[in-house]
Amino acid sequence: MAPEDDAPAGPPLTKREFEALAEFRFGIRRYLRFSEETVRRHGLTPQQYQLLLALKGFPGREWATVRELAERLQLRHHSVVELVDRAQGQDLVTRAANPDDARSVRILLTGEGERILGRLSALHRDELRRLDTALTPPDWGEPVAADAESV
Repeated sequence: MAPEDDAPAGPPLTKREFEALAEFRFGIRRYLRFSEETVRRHGLTPQQYQLLLALKGFPGREWATVRELAERLQLRHHSVVELVDRAQGQDLVTRAANPDDARSVRILLTGEGERILGRLSALHRDELRRLDTALTPPDWGEPVAADAESV
């Protein structure tokens, strides 16, 4: 994408919008740091936690293909294969034949993967509750009359 394709829509941001955006970004970074530190204390990498979560949270079923996981994790196919290999070596996931498509395999959580994901996800839920409004996206709606007068 060329830089000229990134032209912003609408008027420039107000000071209040910059503050809201900065606060939101700060909240995201605090959450990500919490997540990275927490999963490492439990013997996983952040990418492994994301893999387990993507599997358990996959819409409508309890498994996914490498291609689907690559899309969900925004990684290249070969990177997901390596990630699955490492997770399988730690007994977090397993591979199974895909009866619907012989060209792909299903990636599933193991009992150990379910156990550690359950514990880590509960900790993440608790942290999100603590962060509460810090992770509320900025309101980009039209300024109310009082705001328009003070601008």
